[in-house]
Amino acid sequence: MISKKMKGPVANNSAVKEMFEEGKRLEKIYGKENVYDFSLGNPSIPAPKKVNEAIKEIIENDDPLEVHGYTNNAGFEDIREILAKSINKRFNTNFNKENFIMTVGAASGLNIVFKSILNPEDEVIVFAPYFMEYNNYINGYDGKVVTISPNITTFQPNLDEFKKKITPQTKAVLINTPNNPTGVIYSENTIKEIANILEEKEKEYNHEIFLISDEPYRELAFDNKNVPFITKYYKNTFIVYSYSKSLSLPGERIGYVIVPDEMEDSKTIQTAITIANRIIGCVNAPSLMQKVIVKCLDEQIDLHTYNYNRQLLYNSLTKLGFECVKPEGAFYLFVKSPINDDKEFCKHAKKFNLLFVPGTSFACPGYVRIAYCVSSEMLEKSLDAFKKLADTYFDKLT
Repeated sequence: MISKKMKGPVANNSAVKEMFEEGKRLEKIYGKENVYDFSLGNPSIPAPKKVNEAIKEIIENDDPLEVHGYTNNAGFEDIREILAKSINKRFNTNFNKENFIMTVGAASGLNIVFKSILNPEDEVIVFAPYFMEYNNYINGYDGKVVTISPNITTFQPNLDEFKKKITPQTKAVLINTPNNPTGVIYSENTIKEIANILEEKEKEYNHEIFLISDEPYRELAFDNKNVPFITKYYKNTFIVYSYSKSLSLPGERIGYVIVPDEMEDSKTIQTAITIANRIIGCVNAPSLMQKVIVKCLDEQIDLHTYNYNRQLLYNSLTKLGFECVKPEGAFYLFVKSPINDDKEFCKHAKKFNLLFVPGTSFACPGYVRIAYCVSSEMLEKSLDAFKKLADTYFDKLT
């Protein structure tokens, strides 16, 4: 018999995974070229050439015992120092190697943060729509998820409700910007308001409330949009970062957590997170990939394809009658379902070999997430299927 904690995740297996498996089933029937799978946020742009060059260079020239051996639980000291200098240069911060803990991607980073700060029944506030795996991370350390309902006009956080739902049990607030699933970037004014509310509530309840910024899509911003660097606005902030999207390395599982010196009891928290890295079984971030990323700090994937897909899909779907806030970052379109039941809409879309993820899976019913991190050729070919889908719901399309 499985543990009580695992019964929930097993019963509510990921809708993204289910859609992925459904796509494979349909491909066997209709052929891969005739199935339009927009369910998975898996980068479709190859990693920069520099990544493979760095791997070869490291394998050929570095000490193999170091390349494939254990590191400090926080990661190589020299690499963390290089990362600190890079971030300082980009964002005018003042970090050093002690502020960085290398992690097995952002998911692992979030887990070691929660393990380090949560006591049973501590509350973590999240803003809908959000990546529902957060629930498993928080519940895994006996925390309680408190959801703020979505602002479906702009998909900026609903701050009035947020302020009301902060309680003496609130331990942390988790944000994700650019956002999965909406592609919205939280504005500087939004971040400032969140910071002001948290500072007010910290004084009221006489304890720290942490702000955790999950940032795998930080580098995927369009139209010269600015993604605020959160530690500059609120001292008790964790930055959780991954190279999965910025360098198209989701399978390599490499990222970091930043714990600023300004945070309350920062040294103890840095130590706790480092130890948590070991306790949850990661031990250390992949040694080879730690070395790779510091050779690729000036590299970035070519966003032209994602931007082309974004513009084409947004313009095409809105012309067909669908409603959507234009995404500013990441690689998702969050589209309003033409019927209230988003799951039924996804089921109907499968008749045209179109695969989306229902908004219910992001705590926002009535919408669907379309991941446009696909080949432009596939997207262009899918537009006829989108039109056929639209024809079943809308009249007099132009």
